Amino acid sequence: MFERFTKDARSAVVDAQQVARAAHSDQIDSRHLLVALAESEGPARSALADGGLDVTELIERARASVEAGDALDPGALAAVGIDLDEVTRRTEATFGEGALTRAGRILRGRRKHLPFTADAKKSLELALREAIRLGSKEIHGGHMLLGLTRAASPARTVLADAGADLDRVRRHAEGASEAA
Repeated sequence: MFERFTKDARSAVVDAQQVARAAHSDQIDSRHLLVALAESEGPARSALADGGLDVTELIERARASVEAGDALDPGALAAVGIDLDEVTRRTEATFGEGALTRAGRILRGRRKHLPFTADAKKSLELALREAIRLGSKEIHGGHMLLGLTRAASPARTVLADAGADLDRVRRHAEGASEAA
């Protein structure tokens, strides 16, 4: 499938990996793809802006969502009998302050490529379907945005929370896709 990606779509995938690494994520999800598309000039960014979104605010929301989504949930851990504060205290008492953070950076730094989450894979698959539906032989950023708006995903949630009219964004993305 990646052989059908245009330069802007390939760049978005590479940029999504950089967004994920910068956020210390160990996987690329649909929000990383959304940030990469929104930060790069191209049909997806144009469709977002033409769809009535403040692209800068959208990027900030998506990045904040990535940061919040990667944190351990103390409530969920407590529900299964794990006290995150106690684990952190004991680990730092044994290995020094910030030991868990350092260990996470070391482990994440060993990987060359980050894997895609199921929602990111589904969004890319839907981008291919959108390209085919629109009669395109290539997949570009506009198709990727169409895939992100179709899949139930964290990226779609960020778009909705930012006040996106998804149908309007889709119409603009389709127009950009047909023009490309």
